[in-house]
Formats: sequence, C-alpha cells, structure tokens
Amino acid sequence: MRSVRILGVRVDDVTMGEALRHAQEMATRGGAHQIVTVNPEFVMRAQSDATFRQVLDEAELSIPDGQGLLWAARVVGSPLRERVAGSDMAPALAALSAQHGYRLYLLGAAPGVAEQAADVLRERYPGVQIVGTYAGSPSPAEEDEIVARIVAARPDLLFVAYGAPAQDLWIHRNQPKMQVPVAMGIGGTLDFVAGVRKRAPVWMRRVGLEWLYRLLQEPSRWRRMLALPRFAVRVAECKFTGGRNAS
Repeated sequence: MRSVRILGVRVDDVTMGEALRHAQEMATRGGAHQIVTVNPEFVMRAQSDATFRQVLDEAELSIPDGQGLLWAARVVGSPLRERVAGSDMAPALAALSAQHGYRLYLLGAAPGVAEQAADVLRERYPGVQIVGTYAGSPSPAEEDEIVARIVAARPDLLFVAYGAPAQDLWIHRNQPKMQVPVAMGIGGTLDFVAGVRKRAPVWMRRVGLEWLYRLLQEPSRWRRMLALPRFAVRVAECKFTGGRNAS
C-alpha cells in the first residue's frame, strides 16, 4: 500500500474501508500484528522517542488518525485520501467481529469501563464475542499476569486503552508472547463507547476540531496540545527546506 512520510513517520494512505479489510486479513491469516493510530502528537513524540518511533515504523498498519496529518500530507505534496479515526475504526471492527466470529478482548481504561463498553457493544452488535475485559495498567510489573489472561482468552482482536504512547509500547513489547492477530491501541474509545465521556459532535470532527472539544472537556490536556503548533511549524520548515528537517 502507498505510504507517506511525515517528519519521518510512516502513515499509510488508506480509507476506512481499506483499513478494515487489512484488519480482517490479519485476523484471518493469524500471526501477531499491530495497528497504530497516528496523529500529530504521535509524530512529535516520535521525534524525540526512538523506541516509540520504532514501534510506529514496525506496525503492520499505520492509520491517519488526525486532520493535521491530512493537512501536513498536502503541504509536503503527498496527499492522504481521508482521516481514519481509531475511535471510529474500533467499533467498526467490533461489528466485523460480530459478522465473522472474531473473538474480541478489551483491555484498559478505568476499572469497570471496559465491562460497560462490552455491554454496549453486545447490545449494538448482536453476536459479538467479547472474550475478556480487564482494566489493569501498562506497568511492567503487571505484564505477565495480563498477558496470561489474554493468551488464555485466545482473542483475534485486542483493543488496548492505556493512552499513547503507553498502549502502543505495551502492545509492541508483549505481542511476541500474546500472538494476537490484530492488536490496536484505542486511547479513550472505551470511554466513548461506555458513555463515560462524550465524543465531539460530528460537525466538529468533520472540520478538524475534535481536539478542541476534547480540550474543553479535559483542560488538563493543554500541555499535550502544545504539540500541534510545534507540528505545524516543523511541517512548514520541512516544506521550505526541501525535506532537510523531516527527521
């Protein structure tokens, strides 16, 4: 598939339909694969975190989760066709799970949230097989116990809601032991599904203002949001220096 490098970070040029088909292929053929939901914060984190950058580069699928990436891709002359939000893709994968019998495990979020989300998904997608829910934490001290739970449940799809980059690093470390066909970090998606937090209205998502809605809901995110203007400046520098500042 075609990919774009934005400040050195790979982003795959996929539509939602194509991303879901890739995930379905992974689930069908087995093995251990990782999907990452790249946004401008990911890209900026990768500039100073070599381990995180390696995780993004080695992922089987790197979806463009963020309107800022679409803007940056146009600036550097390699447009991406559409935003593929992880918060949309996770429920869509749950629907595929119900249709094709894939086994789904929900890991992370606050205690009780994964269970609430599982109830919602079962009601929304009759027949969905949710074979485990657990909050846990991304602490290395808990890894052996959590991995044992997941291996015993034998899921085809694993959603990890520990927030980035912890969830993506956690998956990368533990996939060799888990061997889950599709593992994806999903950030706050379980909160949205469970109704613990409200997602931005559709019109705000369409015009690229979902970040503003989340900031208004969670003012403590302001430090993370500082990555957005830095990202814009770096992309502009890359454009005007012919790519010399792309890494």
